[in-house]
Amino acid sequence: MTAFAHRLRNWWNESRERLNLPWDADSGAFATSLLIHFGILLALGLAPLLLPQTKPHFTILAPLAEDEIAVEIPEDVYFSDEQSEHIGANSADTEGMALSLAPVVAELSEIPSATQLTPVDEAEIELNQSIEVATGLHLDQNLIVKGAAGEGTTGALGAIDRLTNEILRSLEQRKTLVVWLFDQSASLSRQRAEIHGRLHRIYEELGLLEQADNPAFKRHRDKPLLTSVFAFGKSVQMVTEKPTDDIDEIKQAVDSIELDNSGVENVFAAVGQAASRFKELRLPKGKPAEPERNVLIVVVTDEAGDDRNGLDQSVALCRRYSMPVYVVGVPAPFGRQETLVKWVDPDKKYDQTPGWGRVNQGPESLFPERIKLTFSGSAGRESPPIDSGFGPFALTRLAYETGGIYFAVHPNRSTTRKIRRRDTSAFAAHLQHFFDPEIMRKYRPDYVTVEEYMQRLNQNKARTALFQAARQSWLTPMEIPQFRFVKRDEASFANALTEAQKAAAKLSPKISALHSLLRIGETDREQEASPRWQAGYDLAIGRVLAVRVRTESFNAMLAKAKRGMKFATKKNNTWILQPSDEVSVGSQLKKQAASATEYLQRVVDNHPGTPWALLASRELEDPMSWKWVEEFTNLNPPGRRGAGGGGGNPGPAQNDRKKMLKKPPPKRPIPKL
Repeated sequence: MTAFAHRLRNWWNESRERLNLPWDADSGAFATSLLIHFGILLALGLAPLLLPQTKPHFTILAPLAEDEIAVEIPEDVYFSDEQSEHIGANSADTEGMALSLAPVVAELSEIPSATQLTPVDEAEIELNQSIEVATGLHLDQNLIVKGAAGEGTTGALGAIDRLTNEILRSLEQRKTLVVWLFDQSASLSRQRAEIHGRLHRIYEELGLLEQADNPAFKRHRDKPLLTSVFAFGKSVQMVTEKPTDDIDEIKQAVDSIELDNSGVENVFAAVGQAASRFKELRLPKGKPAEPERNVLIVVVTDEAGDDRNGLDQSVALCRRYSMPVYVVGVPAPFGRQETLVKWVDPDKKYDQTPGWGRVNQGPESLFPERIKLTFSGSAGRESPPIDSGFGPFALTRLAYETGGIYFAVHPNRSTTRKIRRRDTSAFAAHLQHFFDPEIMRKYRPDYVTVEEYMQRLNQNKARTALFQAARQSWLTPMEIPQFRFVKRDEASFANALTEAQKAAAKLSPKISALHSLLRIGETDREQEASPRWQAGYDLAIGRVLAVRVRTESFNAMLAKAKRGMKFATKKNNTWILQPSDEVSVGSQLKKQAASATEYLQRVVDNHPGTPWALLASRELEDPMSWKWVEEFTNLNPPGRRGAGGGGGNPGPAQNDRKKMLKKPPPKRPIPKL
């Protein structure tokens, strides 16, 4: 402390004591500091007012020239690639989509823009294995882009509307020939009638585009669009003598197609003949080499085809001459070859009572990939078929490999409700459930040749085990086993138990062998990357284990009863075997039941919204074991009142003529569909 400060402090203390002030030395220092800081703030606040001020300067710049925005004039007919959630071109009322995992030509690239990327010094690059070819606005002419494996619609009209857009796109490139191949089976008669009525609209819309001087028609004033019509059944015939652009001639050709009741559909022979007949249009002429016309083949059928041995040849021929094949077909049942189609006689003079005929509409894969096993609660009957999410393998692969589209048409398509058998539309197959196409995209079957399929099969033991198990014949759980046993005496009770055990004894060796076969694939299950094969294997081994536990525990409970059981209530005389979630016979069966639940629950959790998850949840709903329940059965019931003869006063006279039923119309047998 300086001498001056010391003297100032002493002076303050003496003055404070003399004047009797309440403040000490620290209070004075605080007051002094406060006055100094207040003076500084006041000086800073007055500084702007004392300094000279400058006036701001403004510079007026000429506005930048704006780029002109080109306004695109809408076309008379426009097709949007965006999928509508409610109403769209894929159906008469609603629409659903089941596109394959194959890449498609998109309006927007899947590659993110530069503004969405953040630069970093180091980064790891991850490859998305699900994208085979990047989509973009333009395609190289030498790049093969495979088509769609299945596009779900609720009616043939929606598929035809989409085909109109495909024809227009083809016309934008060059003159085009559309070849229609119609199935002659009786079950397709209604679809042929629908398409016949729609043809005029197709060509009317294309004609409007031509009159509007659309760019697609500017280059091709000399009959830009020609059409040819074929019919196929047991044989193949060309209905139109030569390609034509006369809409009346085209409609007459479709209307003249006769029914073929042979039940044979040689669809691949028809595709081969059509491709061979018009291959000259695809052979380049002159220089530069350019084909005379594009050729689009459209197949309309509701079956899988009976000449599937001609698939590879048809694919090779259509790919050689770049002829895309579009199929207006039906959805394939999941893991099955046949479905039941509702038949109503198209002639109103005959009985209109619905009937059911078997039609080959599947399976969706090259070989069966699902074990053929019915549910325990179905009493030996085959469970209702469900949709696979895709079309029959051979026809779908034909469209997929040639760059076309497979349209899976079903009038009852709905992913929000169960379809009852009586609600199935006429000429349609009964499929109890449909599935969201967006979910099913990653479960697409392998659309490859037999050789390639077997190579992929041998890459994983789980695939091989499922393939071999699926080739086994149908296994039906105990055929209507006996569950109720009335104990009149010991001998009859034991005989009834022995007879019931025979049903379990018949099935037990078969289901055990199937389980042993599937267990071989457990070592490679964790290495399987395909969601389809994962779900297929887990569902198969889970269901086999569940049926094995039910069968062997049923047998064990009967054996337990034969060793003797006492009624808790003396009056009771009947034992009833009821399903139970608790396995009370054998620790090995408990382990197998837990393993079955684990496999099935994994399918439900990892593959929701798929056919595999639906079947797994059904299996989990049925208990895997049994329990004994006792009750009383009256062995001497009283007679029914009014039984037997006996006179009585006759009723009043009836007018029999009024009660007579009208003679029903004649009924024709269901033709081969």
